[in-house]
Amino acid sequence: MRIATRSVSRAAASCVVAALALVGVQAAAQPASAATKAASVVTCTAANTKVTVTEVSRPINHLLLKATNTGTKPCYAYSAPFLRAGADAQAPLAWADETTPQAVVTLKPGQSAYAGILTSSPEGEGGFQAKTLGVIFTDRSGGATAKEKTLNLPHDGVFFNSAATVTYWQDNAQDALAW
Repeated sequence: MRIATRSVSRAAASCVVAALALVGVQAAAQPASAATKAASVVTCTAANTKVTVTEVSRPINHLLLKATNTGTKPCYAYSAPFLRAGADAQAPLAWADETTPQAVVTLKPGQSAYAGILTSSPEGEGGFQAKTLGVIFTDRSGGATAKEKTLNLPHDGVFFNSAATVTYWQDNAQDALAW
């Protein structure tokens, strides 16, 4: 009886080892396919993304920036956009660090990302009327991508002061305007 049990145990053990080996091969193959999938995602830029800016009724002194992927591949909307309020701007608007999302916003073709823009507040100093908004996307390392997209601002211009800031890219307009 013991001999029969041992041969059954060895056969069962061989099946278990073979099954584990098969699972290991399948598991090892999944990260490779995930890596291939990630490699096909590109950075959102002015070349593969349509950008618009609109005035919103609430909250006051805010604009909504919308970036829609017009390319054929998914793209990553990294960090926040670099924004230049007016043609004479010396520096981009500050980023609202408290709006950093938990993950990079990924846009499939046709999908949009949103950033809220606070144009001014009573706590801000100085101010000027800007007629245009320069938008530059961010690359993976936090630097600027090559091309700037210049948009006309609503109502022939918008007032900006030193309190002006922009949120990080969000996957919906409500989150972009909630801060």
